[in-house]
Amino acid sequence: MEYAIIVCGGSGTRMGALPVNKTLLPVGGIPSAVRCALAFRRAGCRLVLVTPPGGEKPFEEALRKYGVDALLVPGGRERSESVKNGLRCVEDEDALVLVHDGARPLVTSALIQRCISCAREHLGAVPALKVSDTLKRAGADGRVRATVDRTDMYRVQTPQCFYARDLRKAYDLGGEGCTDEASLMENAGFPVTLCPGDSANIKLTTPEDLAMADRLLRRVTRTGFGLDAHQLVEGRRLVLCGVEVPYDKGLLGHSDADAALHALTDALLGAAALGDIGQMFPDTDERYAGISSLLLLGWAAERIRAAGFGIVNCDVTIVCQKPKLAPFIPEMRARVAGCLGIGVSRVSVKATTTEHMGYEGRGEGVSAHATATLEEYLTCEEDEENAAE
Repeated sequence: MEYAIIVCGGSGTRMGALPVNKTLLPVGGIPSAVRCALAFRRAGCRLVLVTPPGGEKPFEEALRKYGVDALLVPGGRERSESVKNGLRCVEDEDALVLVHDGARPLVTSALIQRCISCAREHLGAVPALKVSDTLKRAGADGRVRATVDRTDMYRVQTPQCFYARDLRKAYDLGGEGCTDEASLMENAGFPVTLCPGDSANIKLTTPEDLAMADRLLRRVTRTGFGLDAHQLVEGRRLVLCGVEVPYDKGLLGHSDADAALHALTDALLGAAALGDIGQMFPDTDERYAGISSLLLLGWAAERIRAAGFGIVNCDVTIVCQKPKLAPFIPEMRARVAGCLGIGVSRVSVKATTTEHMGYEGRGEGVSAHATATLEEYLTCEEDEENAAE
């Protein structure tokens, strides 16, 4: 039996994530600590998650959301104390224990199995990558003092894998000042063998690391298309992309009849395969009578995010002969961006005419076309399957 002790301490000062523990930050939509737990669960390990003292509740909630069973243990002020607390939960002295940083969310089952196999053969295993960059030693003033020979230099990662009995003996000899389990075991005289690490197994330390981890996760891009049209009639307001445009006619419909937002809502729902605006907000429901289509768009966006999608960008084209819409387009883009929670640079709104052809050209109505692009983060399992292929 193997145990995974996932250490989720650390202040996260350089991440700038306070008061949120950095291991709870989402990577591909899933908290870092949860991604770690899922990987070790798939590898068949029993899970022990070491949390900051008194900070168990948000970890309990995150694990429960993804259906992960783990024993939660409060950590100490130092890493060595946290690991020792987790080690107390390992009852089998002959069990292999994998100690992993909760801030390394991209650990894979393949890397875990490499560590286990190496530890069984050599009594201890640490994943590592050979240093390929030239190393310099510099003073406080930044001036280079020497070039360091990199011939036998390695960058060490986690999980670090040792037998429970050996880890306990090493801690009994004193683990103060050791930055990882490998140095602890070295100091205690136990063998430590390096096994091939994974370049994608990065540690979240700065916001740049978080962005890199997000990029490293393979994603599926999905595109949707929407089309809507409404009749122009007297006695109605003309509302397009959430902006009221002065005109002597408005669009006829159950809600505010914002054809542009209806087309965009359909494009977003279509990309996520969540149906269409008529199914989600039927015109037979009096709750939506006269309602702002910005509200409908916002509710649809919430459903889309809950389904595991991120909104990348959208493009709306409004087709009408009159009135001229160019002066209102900046405000339209801003309204849509604010509703969707994305940058204005990701929202395009255009207007065109039909040169007096068709119902738009005759001033009988307005149509709108929209496309939307979503990103769907793959699950951990799907991501590893694709990597294997």
